[in-house]
Amino acid sequence: MSRLELPGDGPEDVVRSPDGKLIVGIHDGSILSIDPADGSVQKLADTGGRPLGLHADADGSLLICDFERGLLERHPDGTVEVLVDEIDGERLKFASNVVRDTDGTIYFSSSTSRYSLAEYTGDLLEHSGTGRLMRRDPDGKVETLIAGLQFANGVVLAPDRACVLVAETAGYRVARYWLTGPKAGTHDILVENLPGFPDNMALGSDGLVWIAVPAPRDPLLDRLLPLPGILRRIVWALPDRARPKPKRTVWVQAVDFDGRLVHDLQCEGTDFSMVTGVVEQDGTLYLGSLTESAVAVTRVPS
Repeated sequence: MSRLELPGDGPEDVVRSPDGKLIVGIHDGSILSIDPADGSVQKLADTGGRPLGLHADADGSLLICDFERGLLERHPDGTVEVLVDEIDGERLKFASNVVRDTDGTIYFSSSTSRYSLAEYTGDLLEHSGTGRLMRRDPDGKVETLIAGLQFANGVVLAPDRACVLVAETAGYRVARYWLTGPKAGTHDILVENLPGFPDNMALGSDGLVWIAVPAPRDPLLDRLLPLPGILRRIVWALPDRARPKPKRTVWVQAVDFDGRLVHDLQCEGTDFSMVTGVVEQDGTLYLGSLTESAVAVTRVPS
């Protein structure tokens, strides 16, 4: 595993642009382009907030989920436009991940309406169920497709446009919303009871759904889940040192659109951890992290 160093920390998601470069957003609001060939970095924009999930289009446009500012678009000329910052009269909080179809329809997630990015573990403990998967039509209309999600996160559109997937980090599963066919307008579960917390997801060049897994499930959290919400909130009120801590690991999984596990890649003891973003291209994996100041690069084992 190698590292592409960055001039800042927290490349929470990583996507690949049509020119083969990698794009990330870091803690200070910068949107960066990285040449994987030589590691050179170019600043593309500053959101003025905290960028999280990204989507790169063929024309050079970039969709940005910004925790502080909502759903943004960085145009090829470098300007940044706010697409959605309010839904049904309420501020859009915690925009998390996004994908755009070729007709301009945008699918994006909002993780929670109760907690900030700095306090996201509070939502994992409380299980607030305030996450959403939303759709923005080309005319600007926004509607909620699925509500009540447990920390909605990564979003993937199926290549045949039959469904859109959304990770439920606190639910240890990936939900599926049907766009076409007899189940259109309904949702079910693609894969559940995952061994870790699913974060951002991406459609690989291999046709698989790649899932970033920042940490394995915590036995204490699993024991707390059956308890009433008020008791789980008491754990959140404990001093930071007494709360559950994520285990350091590098972990990604890949599943197909039938929910079958194809790859389960995990290693410990490296100088990289907390993988929150992943993109696969021709057998190479590029990994983002909420805490690291680099993008990790590794190969999919043959």
